Amino acid sequence: MTELLFNKRLQVQVKNRETDERRSVIRISIELQQLSNPVHRKDLIVRLTDDTDLYFLYNLVISEEDFQSLKVQQGLLIDFTSFPQKFIDLLEQCISEQDRENPRFLLQLTSASSAFDHGPSNLNIVETNAFKHLTHLSLKLLPGSDTDIKKYLATCLSAVKEEKQQLEQKLRKTEEDLTRQLNYAQQTLSEKSRELDKLRSEWTSQTTSLSSRHMQDLTAERENALEIQARLQQQNEQLRQELESSHHRSTQQLQTKVTELETANRELTDKKYKSDSTIRDLKAKLASLEEECQRSKQQVLSLRRENSSLDTECHERERLVNQLQTRVAVVEQEIKDKDQLVMRTREVLEATQQQKNSVEGNAESKQIQIGKLEATVKSLSEELIKANGIIKKLQGDLKALVGKIKVKNTVTVSQEKILQETTEKLQREQRELQDAQQRLRQKEEEATRLKEQLEATVQKLDESREVLKTNENVITWLNKQLNENQLSRKQESLGMFETPAAGLRTGSVSHNMLDSKGFPLSLGQGFPITSTINSKYPLPFTCVSSGTRSVLALHNQTSGPKVQFNPMSGKPSAAEVSPSTLAQPSNKENGEPVGLDSKYFERRDDSIPLRGLLPSMHLNREVPKPLNTAGAKPAPAAASAYFPG
Repeated sequence: MTELLFNKRLQVQVKNRETDERRSVIRISIELQQLSNPVHRKDLIVRLTDDTDLYFLYNLVISEEDFQSLKVQQGLLIDFTSFPQKFIDLLEQCISEQDRENPRFLLQLTSASSAFDHGPSNLNIVETNAFKHLTHLSLKLLPGSDTDIKKYLATCLSAVKEEKQQLEQKLRKTEEDLTRQLNYAQQTLSEKSRELDKLRSEWTSQTTSLSSRHMQDLTAERENALEIQARLQQQNEQLRQELESSHHRSTQQLQTKVTELETANRELTDKKYKSDSTIRDLKAKLASLEEECQRSKQQVLSLRRENSSLDTECHERERLVNQLQTRVAVVEQEIKDKDQLVMRTREVLEATQQQKNSVEGNAESKQIQIGKLEATVKSLSEELIKANGIIKKLQGDLKALVGKIKVKNTVTVSQEKILQETTEKLQREQRELQDAQQRLRQKEEEATRLKEQLEATVQKLDESREVLKTNENVITWLNKQLNENQLSRKQESLGMFETPAAGLRTGSVSHNMLDSKGFPLSLGQGFPITSTINSKYPLPFTCVSSGTRSVLALHNQTSGPKVQFNPMSGKPSAAEVSPSTLAQPSNKENGEPVGLDSKYFERRDDSIPLRGLLPSMHLNREVPKPLNTAGAKPAPAAASAYFPG
C-alpha cells in the first residue's frame, strides 16, 4: 500500500562535472510504502522526474534501517516517522524562495559523472547565509534502470488514460447539458417572440385607442376650460365685492378702535395729573416734617439745660441708654433696608423715565419732578441720620421720633406701590398702542393690495370693452361695405338678368330638385368657399362662380348665414376676387380708397373653411328687397339659400 505525500515541480540547480551550473524544473514525488509480507515495515520512496524528458528518472528507497545510518551520517535529530513531514517542509520553503533573486533555501542536484543517466546523483537542500552554505539534507539518488523506466512510463500512461476517460465523460456531460440548454433557450426564444408579436399588436391597438381617447379628452377639457374660465370670472367679481365689503368693515372697526385708544389715552393723562397732585401733597407733608424736626432741635436745647439737673439719674439713664442703643441698632438696620428700597425705586423710576421718553414727549417735566423727589429723599435720609444722632442723646422722646419715622416709611412704601402701579399701567397701554399700530399697518397693506387688484381688474375690463368695440366697428363697417357692393352690382345686373321676376316662386326647394327647376348644375359642384376672416366672428363675404358668372353673397342674419346668388355676365371669376378688393372699395366721388387695412382680411390658422355648401343647402326662391345702409334686407332678384348654422 503506497500513500502519495508530495508531488510538485521545483526549480533545481543542476551541477555536472563537465557542464556549467544551470537551473531546470524537476518534479519531486514522495511516497510512503507499507509492506506487511513477510515482515511489517515502512519504506520512503523519493522519485525525481522531468515532464519534458520522460527518460529522466532517479529513485531513492529509504527504509527504517537506512534512515538510521543517514541519521548518524548527517546528524539528524528526528526519527523516521517525522522525517517525511520535515523533508516536505524544507521543500515548501524552497518553493516559497525560488522566485527571489537571492533565495535563502536552494535545491541542488550534483553528479560526479559527466552524464546524469549513468552515475548516482546527490539531492542537497542548502540554506545560504552571510557566512556559508549550510546543507540541511543530502540524499543520494540512483538513476532508474530500463525496467524502472518502463514501469514509470506504464504508470504514467495508465494515469493519462484515466485522465482521458474522465475528460471524455466530462465532455459528454457538458455536451448533453449544452444541448439541453440550447433547446430550452430556443423554446423560450420562440415563446418570447410570440409574446413580443402579441405585445406589439396590443400596443398598436392601445395607441390608437389612447389617441382617440386623448382627442376626446382634449375636446372635453377645452369645453371644461371655457366653463371654468366663465366660472372664475364670476367668482372674481364676487370676491371683489366681498373684499370691498370686508375692507369697509375693517376700516370701520379700526376707526372704533382708534376712538377707544383715544379715550384710554385721556384716562391715562387724568391719572398722570392725579399722581402730580399726590406728589404735591407729599411735598407739603415733608415741609411739616421739617418743621417738626426744628421743634425737636429746640427741645434738645432745652433738654441740655435740664441735663445738669439730671446728673443724679445718670446711672439709671445709662442702663436705659444701653437698651435704647440696641433698639437704635435695629432701627438703623431698618433704615438701611429702607435706603436700599429707595435705591430700587430710583432704578425703577429711571426705567419708567426711559419708557416715557419713547411714548410721550412730556417726559422731561416728569424727570425734573423725579429729581426733586430724589433730592427730598436724600434730604430726608440726611435728616434721619441727624435724627439718629439726636436719638442717641435723647432718652425720653426716642419712642415718639421712632413712631414718626415709621409713619414716614409707610408713606414712602405706599408711594412706591402707587408708582409701580402707574408704571405697569403705562407699559400695558404702550403695548396696546403698539399692537393697534401693527394692526393698522396690516390693514393698510391689505387695503393697498385690494386697491391694486381692483385697478388690474378694471384695466382688464377696459381692454376687453375696447376689443369688443373694435370688433363691433369692424362688423358694422363690413356690413356697410357689403351692402354697398350688393347695391352697385344689383344696379349693374338689372339689365342682364334673363329670367323675369314674375317667374320666381316663393317657397323652399330641396337640394335634390335643383336640376329639374332650372337651377344650373355647375352651381352645385366645385364651389370651395373659404372664409378669410377669423371664425370667431362670422362675417358676410361674396364669392363669384367661374362657370355661370353668378355671385354668391353671404350675409350674417339672426337666423343664420344666407347665401345669395345673382347670375351676371362679364364679371371676374372666383379666383380673381381677392381680399384686397373686398377690403379697399374705391370712393368714386372723392377718389380715395375707403375701407379697413388688409390685416382684418388676413388668413388665420384658426379660420374654418366653408366647403361644399351648395349641394346641401336649401334654396328659398323669393324676390328680396334692396339693402339699405344699415344692412337689414338682401338685394332684389336673388334666390337666398339658408345653410344650417
